[in-house]
Amino acid sequence: MSARNTVKAIQDIMRKDVGVDGDAQRISQLCWMFFLKIIDDQDQELELLQSDTYRSPIPEVYQWRSWAADPEGITGDDLLDFVNDELFPTLKSLPATAQPGDRRRVVREVFEDAYNYMKSGQLMRQVVNKINGIDFNNLTERQHFGDIYEQILNDLQSAGNAGEYYTPRAVTSFMVKMTDPKPGETLLDPACGTGGFLTCSIRHMREHYVKRPEDEATMQASLHAVEKKQLPHMLAVTNMLLQGIEDPSFLRHDNTLARPYVSWGKDERVDIVLTNPPFGGREEDGIESNFPQHFRTRETADLFLALIIRLLKAGGRAAVVLPDGTLFGEGVKTRLKEHLMAECNLHTIVRLPNSVFRPYASIGTNLLFFEKGAPTEEVWYWEHQVPEGQKAYSMTKPIRLEHLDDCAAWWGGANRKGRVENERAWKVAADKIRARGYNLDIKNPRTVVEDHGDPEELLEALNNAEAEVAALRNQLKAILSEALVR
Repeated sequence: MSARNTVKAIQDIMRKDVGVDGDAQRISQLCWMFFLKIIDDQDQELELLQSDTYRSPIPEVYQWRSWAADPEGITGDDLLDFVNDELFPTLKSLPATAQPGDRRRVVREVFEDAYNYMKSGQLMRQVVNKINGIDFNNLTERQHFGDIYEQILNDLQSAGNAGEYYTPRAVTSFMVKMTDPKPGETLLDPACGTGGFLTCSIRHMREHYVKRPEDEATMQASLHAVEKKQLPHMLAVTNMLLQGIEDPSFLRHDNTLARPYVSWGKDERVDIVLTNPPFGGREEDGIESNFPQHFRTRETADLFLALIIRLLKAGGRAAVVLPDGTLFGEGVKTRLKEHLMAECNLHTIVRLPNSVFRPYASIGTNLLFFEKGAPTEEVWYWEHQVPEGQKAYSMTKPIRLEHLDDCAAWWGGANRKGRVENERAWKVAADKIRARGYNLDIKNPRTVVEDHGDPEELLEALNNAEAEVAALRNQLKAILSEALVR
C-alpha cells in the first residue's frame, strides 16, 4: 500500500473512533504515533551505525518496536491502559538536559502537551498496524512520505486557527531562494509553526551546497527554531525527523517573546532570520514589558520585528512576512520602521495580493527583505499579481513558486545588480519615506486606478434604479392582488 493510501486508511479508521473529533485532533493523534515510529526507525539505524555509543532516548519497554510492532500484540483496553497510564506519563517526564544531542528533551517536549484522543483500543491497534507498514529508514519511502506529510500540514486549513502557523509553500520557497542560506550560517525561525522555512532551507542547502558529510553536519548544527504552540511544535519536530535531521532538539517548545529583549546577548546573534510571525494576535499580559518602552505593544508581529532586528548579526539578513497594517501603521509601528531603516538596509518589499493566504486570511501581506549593518537609502518594491486569467488565489488554485519567477528574474542575484523600474517594480528614496512619517504603504505608481465615474452621477443612477425596482414591485403586488380577488 502506498504512503498516501496508508494515511487515508488511517484517517478512515480514526473517523470511526468516538474520541477523535475533527481534523485538529486527528492530525495531533496521527502525529504523535508517526513520531514514535519515525524515531524508533531512526534509533535502529543509529544503533547499527554507533553500536557501542548510541542509546535511544526512549526506555526500551516504551519503544515502538516493543509494544507496537507485533501486529498480534496488545489491543483493546490493555492497549489503551498502556498508552494512557504508562506510555504518556513516562514520555512526558523523561529526565533530560539542555545539552545539544540530548534527544530525550525532544521526546519530552513533543509529549508534554500531547493527548491520546482515541477511545477504542481495537481501532488504535488497526492504526498502529497500518503505520507499521511504513519503513522510514527506506530513503525513497521516507521522501515520498515527506510529500504526504506536507499534504497533512495543508489539511490544517480545516483545523480551526491553523492560519497562525501555515505559510504557503511557494512563499517560503521563494523567501529561502532569495535569502540563499548556506551551511555554517546560523539560521533562526523564532515562530516556526510546522517548520516550513526550516524544511525549505534544508532542501535548498542540500541541493546547492551540501557536498560532503561535513557539510551536512555543519548545516544541521546551525539551525535554530522556536514554536510556542504544542500541535505545530509536534508537527515541526516530526517534519525535521522526516528531513533526516538526527537531532531536532534545536527546535524548542517555547515563546521567543517571553525573554527580556535586553537578555539576548551578542553570542546569540544569527546570520539569517526567515519567519512568518503571527500577526493580528495579542500576546498575553506582561509579555510587552520584556521590551523597551518605545517598542511596547500587544501586537505580536511588531514585537517579533523589534526582536529580529536585535538578533541579526552585523551583515545578517532577514526575510519576514508582515501585514499591510505594519507598513502604514502609526505609533509604535512608526518607531519600529524608523529603527528598522536606521539599523538595516530594507532593500526590498514584495507586495502580495490579499488572496495569497486564503482560506486562512484575506488580508494584504508583504515580504520584507533587509540586511543589518547599514541604514536604508532606498526601498525597492515589487508588486506580485495573480496570474492572467485568474481572479484570485484559492484552495484549489494556490500560489505556486513559478508564479514568482518574474520577481526572481528581476531580483539581480545576491548583490541585486541591474534592477530596473517597470510595470511591476519601483523604488522610493529613504528621504521620501521619512517625509511620509515612515509610511511604507506605497502603491505602484504605474497602476492606473479604475475610473468608476462621478460620485454624484453614480448616486443619481442608484436612486433611479431603486425607484424603478420599487415601481416594479408595486406593479407585481397589484397583479397578484387582482389574481387573488378573481
